[in-house]
Amino acid sequence: MNIYLYLGAAIVLEVVATSFLKASDGFTNLWPSLATVAGYAGSFYLLSLTLKVLPVGVVYALWSGVGIVLTAVVAWIVFKQRLDAAAIVGMAMIVAGVVVLNVFSDSTTH
Repeated sequence: MNIYLYLGAAIVLEVVATSFLKASDGFTNLWPSLATVAGYAGSFYLLSLTLKVLPVGVVYALWSGVGIVLTAVVAWIVFKQRLDAAAIVGMAMIVAGVVVLNVFSDSTTH
């Protein structure tokens, strides 16, 4: 399987887990709490598989950068949390950084 598919799945699971973390209400709601733990466990497992091939700095930059943006989008859609102009510009810069890292850096080759 392509290592970037593992990384993408790790990012999606992390975003899902974080969304359920909000719904868990401080781990007081059972099902969202279990979904949070399962999501993070799956995310870290898949993240560990990518670290067998790609450098930790690159993997973490991609995982956290894309995760930040997707989590903010989910929070905006699901939890109706507004994003102001500064937040949108900041996240656009994160996306630009991820693109630069993937397109122009030799660090991502394996």
